[in-house]
Amino acid sequence: MWGNNKRKKITINSLIGPGTEIRGNVVFSGGLHIDGKIEGNVFAAEDATTAILTLSEQGSIKGEVRVPHLILNGIVVGNVYASEKAELEVNARINGNLYYNLIEMAMGAEVNGNLIRTTDMPPMFVETPPTRPPLAKENSKPPRPLPVDKAAIPPATEGKGIKEPKPKG
Repeated sequence: MWGNNKRKKITINSLIGPGTEIRGNVVFSGGLHIDGKIEGNVFAAEDATTAILTLSEQGSIKGEVRVPHLILNGIVVGNVYASEKAELEVNARINGNLYYNLIEMAMGAEVNGNLIRTTDMPPMFVETPPTRPPLAKENSKPPRPLPVDKAAIPPATEGKGIKEPKPKG
């Protein structure tokens, strides 16, 4: 009656279950639903402009979150950047700043930090890691041998080199 209760259908491509703990950064595209715990940053992939992160009441993130769309009902300890829309449900808790373009906040949700509305969002996506150096080409020069400290090599015993065994007979 008062508003449009029609919700967009959310497609979840990845799920982090309630018994799962991840230590490290997570980069995703599509939909990511978190029921577990993450100690690290959560980023939408560079080309994932429609990516959506949903964090359930059982889920928690200790780190920075950078996504276009966010539905939060769990705990985030760190700054949150939602370039399109941040939806904070009843049990949402953010201990950090929330940068958003559009916000929907239910009664009971908490932000223990600053609410910063901005259309000029800081860089949204994780930087791509540096690429490995190319492998050696077939026609390239072989690597130079390492220098040898000749003083560290013990002198040969009984003349030069190894003696050949004498033939029996």
